[in-house]
Amino acid sequence: MVDDALVSVVETAGAVVIFVGAVWAALRFTAEGLRRRSAAAFTPIRLSLGRFLTLGLEFQLAADILRTAFSPTFMQIGQLAAIATIRTALNWVLRREIREEQREVGEQGVPP
Repeated sequence: MVDDALVSVVETAGAVVIFVGAVWAALRFTAEGLRRRSAAAFTPIRLSLGRFLTLGLEFQLAADILRTAFSPTFMQIGQLAAIATIRTALNWVLRREIREEQREVGEQGVPP
């Protein structure tokens, strides 16, 4: 059905964003690890990975909302509420971590 296809596209988009972010971070981590050994060199990589994770989680939440919008039963609405709460909490924690890391990078003068 069209609704299943839409949900699958949005879920896939979220998975692709997370996968691309993880691969990109792993490559940068390896390259930076070979050039510099300080922990501060990895902070910008963590920040970027956090942004990819946040965006990917937003896509996953959108897919859950679409799934429930097409076939809303009370059980599915309850599941959506639980999933939305968990993913929103994860996003909040990730955003807070990103802000704290950005503040640290600014204080230490590490280039992004």
